[in-house]
Amino acid sequence: MGDNGGFGLDQLPNHLLQKILQLGDLGAADLASLEVSCYTFRAPLGLGPIRFKSMTENVAYQACQSDGLFRRLPQVKQSQLVNRCQGNWKWVLRFLKAFHQAASGVSTTDGNVQVVAGKYLTLFIDWNGILYGCGSNQFGILGQGPSVSECSSPVIIRLPTGLPVLQVSANHNHVALVTRNGEVYTYGDNSSNCCGHGDIEGPIYQPTIVEALRGIPCRQVSAGLSFTAAVTRDGVLYTWGSASHGQLGHGDTAEQSHPVRVDSLSEAGVVRHVVTGASYTLAVMEDGKLYSFGYGNNFCLGHGGFGNELLPREVTSFDEDNTFIISVSAGDEHCVALDSRGYVFTWGKGYCGPLGHGDETDQQTPKVVRRLMQARAIQISARKRNTFVLTDSNELFAFGWMGFGALGFGNKGTSDKVLEPELLRLRVAQVTAGYYHTVCTTHEGLLLGFGDNDKGQLAFDPKFLLMAPFLV
Repeated sequence: MGDNGGFGLDQLPNHLLQKILQLGDLGAADLASLEVSCYTFRAPLGLGPIRFKSMTENVAYQACQSDGLFRRLPQVKQSQLVNRCQGNWKWVLRFLKAFHQAASGVSTTDGNVQVVAGKYLTLFIDWNGILYGCGSNQFGILGQGPSVSECSSPVIIRLPTGLPVLQVSANHNHVALVTRNGEVYTYGDNSSNCCGHGDIEGPIYQPTIVEALRGIPCRQVSAGLSFTAAVTRDGVLYTWGSASHGQLGHGDTAEQSHPVRVDSLSEAGVVRHVVTGASYTLAVMEDGKLYSFGYGNNFCLGHGGFGNELLPREVTSFDEDNTFIISVSAGDEHCVALDSRGYVFTWGKGYCGPLGHGDETDQQTPKVVRRLMQARAIQISARKRNTFVLTDSNELFAFGWMGFGALGFGNKGTSDKVLEPELLRLRVAQVTAGYYHTVCTTHEGLLLGFGDNDKGQLAFDPKFLLMAPFLV
């Protein structure tokens, strides 16, 4: 096992190394002994050529090489991430796994669990892909029909086909979801035909398939204020509904009653992820670039001005700094972005401190949150004048307005402002922010909620403000 030309640990097949570690019934003490033995009998030769001080380090390296996000990164960005992790491949792998888990759902012993906070409701997807919801049922957004106003306990939201749900979005007054086979369903408030079923008046009370996307498998959707966006498995963006500020990206302000492909963005490349604010849209591309379009009066487009954008426009400040964006979150009046090194950037309206720069100054273009530069962020969530940032060590930071207790600091008042990131005493794997309520998921799949519970959106009765995290 030495470095004199013999057979080394780094030459073992990755699947064999993983089986040794996963199926070898090794406890913490065994793994520690293995680490010590490997470090003792192998010389540390650095990161390249690829030689490792331990078997676990080698397995971590191999896992990183096969990770979809890591493979997308240019070599210089891969090196930057490794350097941010002090050359420790196990830390790199932890960062990647934590990012994926926060984005797609927390892995429990039963399977993945996903939680999404809407305006005045919370939606849950269990390991079987069954969708639940609690809170306001205005416009039938919980799928319970017009006779039900709210539900303080989770209820099942049934799809006509019974297909398992992959992902869901409910930022405002309607819901959009994707099933595991790629079909898109919508329901709720259908203002401006944002549900995409043609010229149908009035709310839609049950999840209904978007026929125009039948046969076009999608992987992600986002529900804005009276408009909707969907990304196909091939990375093509479709939008429909209200276009009053150009938020559909078609070059005009014409309302669309059916999904329409955003052709100019297809010319720019493959779309990885889309998020919708109140009247604007942000699209993260395969190559790490960020595009924005729609309402620009709150500086949420990040171009340095007030103007609306009727077509997708690249946020060039990221390109100038060669920053690779991997995630973005759209608040009502501000935006948050996460890059491949785990740095956090904010821009937009600074009122109440949701930008985290220590003041309430508006920011016209993206600016790094310096207070968080020592942490490696893996998830961001922005909503009504507040922001949450989750790190790869499961630490949760919050800043902005404490209204209705939405930040979870039990020692602060409801009118307080937190102008810089402060650490919540929580260890969680995922966070999602609604209008004035917040829900966190632990690694065990337990839910912690705080903030406004007036509509039962925290599944807690009696209905009162939860100023600090409570078990849901």
